[in-house]
Amino acid sequence: MSIRHREAADVSGDSIRPAGGVLPADDLEDSATATELLLTYAAGNPARRQEAGLSDPPAAPRLGVAVVACMDARLNVEALLGLAEGDAHILRNAGGVVTTDVVRSLAVSQNVLGTKEIILLHHTGCGLEKITDDGFRDQLERDTGVRPEWSVQAFANVEDDVRISLRILRSSPFLQSTTSVRGFIYQVETGAVVEVEL
Repeated sequence: MSIRHREAADVSGDSIRPAGGVLPADDLEDSATATELLLTYAAGNPARRQEAGLSDPPAAPRLGVAVVACMDARLNVEALLGLAEGDAHILRNAGGVVTTDVVRSLAVSQNVLGTKEIILLHHTGCGLEKITDDGFRDQLERDTGVRPEWSVQAFANVEDDVRISLRILRSSPFLQSTTSVRGFIYQVETGAVVEVEL
């Protein structure tokens, strides 16, 4: 097992281009819902874009890269990788697993919008390591009376799941334009990024 360590980007430095401001936590208490607060913030986006001198970016990602990441709120993909608006496609789901829909989106990303590189970004302490497919489906069936037809794609080991995902992407006939597929684990505890090799 070969794993290379790489320190996470310094998210406090000038190399990170913020996509906007940070919402104060106190504002949430004054708002009826989190959605309402977020939409109020979004209403100021045109002014923030104008102030930052942002023009209408092209649909094709400037860096030619797509990132597949977990939806975990502790994983701020843009800040971690130093991405600004228009730089990359970012696909997120529970676990950052490579589902049929992820392959579909990556195929569009490559074949329509010209991306060539893929970054897989999992993390430590993922919730999908704490459940099983059957257990979760059983729970949903008990709670709702309906058994889901879809698989959660839970996994027992995050490194193994990154390797499985790498193999799926590297062998897909729909992603033949790929020049680089690399997989990483974000260490939630330290902020470091660890590369997982096949």
